Amino acid sequence: MVKFKTNYFNTETARTSQIILKDGRSYTLREDKMRFFFPDEFMAFYEVLKLSQRPTFKFLINTGMRIAESRGVAVADVDFDRNSIIIRNTKSRNKDGTRKIRVIGISSQFAKYLRWIVKKYGLNQSDKFPILSTNAANVAMKRALDKIGIKDKANFSVHSVRKTTECWMLSLEIDSLKVAKHIGHTIAIAQKYYVSPDTFSYEDKKMMREVIGDLYQRQRM
Repeated sequence: MVKFKTNYFNTETARTSQIILKDGRSYTLREDKMRFFFPDEFMAFYEVLKLSQRPTFKFLINTGMRIAESRGVAVADVDFDRNSIIIRNTKSRNKDGTRKIRVIGISSQFAKYLRWIVKKYGLNQSDKFPILSTNAANVAMKRALDKIGIKDKANFSVHSVRKTTECWMLSLEIDSLKVAKHIGHTIAIAQKYYVSPDTFSYEDKKMMREVIGDLYQRQRM
């Protein structure tokens, strides 16, 4: 198992909500979703996930999509030659009310992984990728965080993975405009949550590259 150095965040003023399961158990989620994964934390987290849960979190960390966006991606939306994905189920809308389409680049390693998923699940061009529901992903996250001993698990939600991708891209010195376009929000929001490259060590950045492959290189071109 990957070992990590625990990072403590202030939880005293956290606004939280709860997920109540059918068996009565509850999971607490922080509503402002400021927490992100350090790379050693994410690697440890990913390692203890069930095999059926891994595609969801691998998809999210490699794209920075909202989970609702990722559930709308069909095989036909992936351009395996150009290593890109068309996102149709976006949060932003045009003046006529239709959803805006966003195209993002992905790493060559992740494109290869998606090919493997297509083959493993026998997916057709119109089929969607096996992404968990938001509640199921949040529950899976809490259980995995418990297993690896994350103390401030209430600060995490599935949105934390999206935040992690953004923080990592910024820390790898990708231009904030490119990050904003990739993530699908304004530069002002990107700057609001800006993480200094000094936040992460050389080893941190090395592990980031192991997780997201050559995505950072493509974005810096």
